This record gives sequence, C-alpha cells and structure tokens, in this order.
Amino acid sequence: MSSVLFLAQVQPVPSPAPAKIDPPALDAVWPILIVLAAACVGVLFEAFLPRHQRWPAQVALSLLALAGAGVALATYLSDAPEAGEMAMFNTLAVDRPALFLWGTLLALSVGAVLLIADRSVEPGGAFVATAAIRPGTVQDRAQVTATGMQTEVFPLTLFALGGMMIFCAANDLLTMFIALEVLSLPLYLMCGLARRRRLLSQEAAVKYFLLGAFASAFFLYGVALLYGYAGSVRLADISAAAAGTDRSDTLLFAGMGLLVVGLLFKASVGPFHTWTPDVYQGAPTPVTAFMAACTKVAAFGGILRVLQVAFESTQWEWRGVLWGVAIASMVIGAILGLTQTDVKRMIAYSSVAHAGFLLIGAIALTDRGLSGTLFYLLTYGFTTLAAFGVISLVRDSSGEATHLSQWAGLAKRSPLVAGVFTFLLLALAGIPLTSGFVGKFVVFEAAIDDGMAPLVVIALVASAVAAFFYLRVIVLMYFSEPAADGPTVTVPGAFTTAAITLGVLVTLLLGILPSFALDWAAGGAFAIR
Repeated sequence: MSSVLFLAQVQPVPSPAPAKIDPPALDAVWPILIVLAAACVGVLFEAFLPRHQRWPAQVALSLLALAGAGVALATYLSDAPEAGEMAMFNTLAVDRPALFLWGTLLALSVGAVLLIADRSVEPGGAFVATAAIRPGTVQDRAQVTATGMQTEVFPLTLFALGGMMIFCAANDLLTMFIALEVLSLPLYLMCGLARRRRLLSQEAAVKYFLLGAFASAFFLYGVALLYGYAGSVRLADISAAAAGTDRSDTLLFAGMGLLVVGLLFKASVGPFHTWTPDVYQGAPTPVTAFMAACTKVAAFGGILRVLQVAFESTQWEWRGVLWGVAIASMVIGAILGLTQTDVKRMIAYSSVAHAGFLLIGAIALTDRGLSGTLFYLLTYGFTTLAAFGVISLVRDSSGEATHLSQWAGLAKRSPLVAGVFTFLLLALAGIPLTSGFVGKFVVFEAAIDDGMAPLVVIALVASAVAAFFYLRVIVLMYFSEPAADGPTVTVPGAFTTAAITLGVLVTLLLGILPSFALDWAAGGAFAIR
C-alpha cells in the first residue's frame, strides 16, 4: 500500500523541449543550388538520353544554369545586406567579397563552357569519346563523328564550379575542405580526357591527383590542429581564440602552416606549383582554361577569407613567411618561364608569377588590399581564358601546335589571331590600357600603403623579367618567317569565337574603364560571425 502511495506522489519529469532549428536561408545561396542542381540533371542526361542528344542537351543545360545562377545573383544583390549574412546553418558567409567572387566565377565559367562545347576546332570536340580507346590511337574524322563527344565533361564542370562557389564563401574549415574536394575531384577526371596526346593527358591527371591528395592531407591535418587549439573549426572562433588565449601557439601556427600549404597548392603559388606546368600542358586546352581562370579565383578567395577572418590578429607572426613565399613564387614564375619552349607551359609559369603578385594583395590585410586582389582575379581570369582559346586554334596534323618554334611567322599566316594573342600577352605583362596594368597597379598601391614597399620593388623587377618571355613570343610571331610545313590556324566556331571575344573585350574595357568593377570589388569586407 505504501509503495502504491509513493508511486502516486511521484511526478513525471517533463522531457526537454526539442531545440528549435531555423531552416537554412536559401535566398542567398540560390546561385549555388542552381549550379549543383543542373550538375545532377546533367548526370541524369548522361544516363538516359541517347548519345546523339546528349551534346545539345548538356550545352543548353549548362548555359541555362549559368544564366539562371547569374540572374539569381543579380536579384539577391539588389537588396543584399551590407554586412552580409550567414546561410545554410552558418556554414556559408554570403558577404560582398563572396558575391563578387561568385559573379566572377559565373562569368568566367560561361567562357569556359563555350570552349569546352566547341566541336569545330577539334572535330568532334576536344574530349575522347570512348574510354576503351588505347593511348596513342589516332582516329580519323569519320570515327570521330561516329563516336561523338564525351559529354559528361559538362556536369563535371558544373560540379567543380559549385565546389568553387562554396569554397570561397565557407565560414568554417570543414565546409571549406568538403568544397575543396568537390571542386578538385571533377578536375582530376577532366584533365585525363584529351582526345589527342592521351598519354600526356593521363599522366597530367595522375600527377594532379597524387599531388592534390597530398595537399588535401596537409589541409585536413591543419584543420585538426586548429580544432585542437580553438575547440572549433569556425573561422570566427579561431580568430577569437588566437586573439586572447593562454594556450600554446604551437598548435595555432603549425595548423595554420599546414592549412595554408593546402591553399597555396590549389592556387599554384610557388614553391607549391610543381603540378602546374605538367597539368596545364597535358590537360585538354578548354579544361586548362577553366582551371587557370576559375580555380585561381576560388583558391585566392579562400586564402583571403582565411587570412583576414581567422588569422588577422596574428599577422605579425606569419606575415614575414608569406613575404618569402610571394617572392619565391614571383622569382620561380619569372625565371623558369624564360626557359620554356611550350606555349602552355609558359602560360603555366606565368600563372605562378601572377600568383605571387596576388599573394602580395592577400597579405596586405586592408580594405584596399582586398578590393585590389579581387579586381586582379577578375582581370587575370578573363585574359587567361582568352589566351588559351587562342592557343587551341594553332594546329598541325597531330593536334595543337604548342611548341614555340611552330609559332614563328604566325602573323603572316593569320594577322588577326596574332594580333589578339599579342594584346593578351601585353595584358599579362601589365602594359597600360589593359586590365593587367590596372590590376597590378591597385595591388601594388595597396601593398605600398600597408608598408610593403620592398616587396613591391621585387614584384616590379619580376614583372620586368616576365615581360621578356611575353615579348619573345610577339617577336617570334611578327619577325620570323613561317616554316613551309608549319601549322595552320583553324577557323574558330561560334562558341570559341564568343569565348575569345568575351575575354578580349573584358580585358580591354577593364583597362580603359575599370571604375565599375573596382567599386564593386570595394563594396564591403568579410562577414565575421
């Protein structure tokens, strides 16, 4: 009886109310969702559409996805908060720099998709259509037409683009790592799909994959050490722990060093650039254009966010090290670029030198350094995209003629192509009235204002040295006689013409009227929450 009374007096313990989880904010991330959704639809196209319907469907889907993402971005920009906002459970920081980078990536991807989709420069497209074809096998035009084009390159491109957009807006290191893998894995596959020079293409893909795996391991180990230091992988929490804590700095700087190594590898900053020349040379040229333009934008977007959000308070400890890395990158790119005899490898070492210039702006850690680096990424991307489009036009019986000796007297064979390539090379050299000059000017000005005048002097010397190998190509095209059995210049199709024209026009307009892009790049700082 007593036990019954006791049980009657015991009140049930109320269960705690479930924590309320706010739904993810979607308005800010529609551009990413559209791109990734289109990539998934592209996979379904590959599975269910007949082969002859895949190419037009994939091209239309990719271009519509990029246009839709651009419209969504423009719509959001019209009333986007100045301070930015967090999205997807605080994993993405949709702030003004992220929006600028998204717009840059979408615009560059339009040109890259046009180059990838072209089937007139290389009959049937630049990508091998049958995986069973042995390396070294030469297909004639009839075989190429019958087998068609490898169209899974389009969803792979969209997946890589989606990863790039997430990467440069990630608010924590785990999201950044996942995005790094999403953007990298499709690129590893795309590098090995060249129709011509199959062995070189597959070798490039294997090198990129192996070195990329090492870089990812460095990145992830750095994330682990930083988590051990701060107890969190969010950039704002790491910043707060670094600004005021009594913990040992060994974990902080060891983790930062490993993390930055992974980022510098993806940005092809010397001395972490060893994959760049081989991959640029071996990959199909449209894929090289996509990597050279878009991957560098995404990688430096991540570098800017990590340095300015997570590690700004400790800049006096690590800034000198990155000074040395920037100098090494500029020197390696300028000196080794002089020794190259292949046009694609020359542009690869040019990208290493440009990565050093970009790193100068990234370590300035000021508003002008941020806006200057963003503008530089925009200008470099379009110039490089157009340059690789031109390179794909010079061909012989074995495919692209990329050896410098084959470009001798090109101006006599095709004055228009030689003139366009000359303009793009001058832009890469930073000659006035081109976007390259304005980009270098704003970055160097921001560095001088931040007390890095010695570094700017070294950069100017490196720019002068690098200008020599650009001018060497120009002299070769205009002041040498073409060989009797030299290469020909293929008449580009509508897609390649549109991509090259887009790159040239942007390079020219940003060199003459850069104010609009500069104002947009200076629209705000990174959100820290």
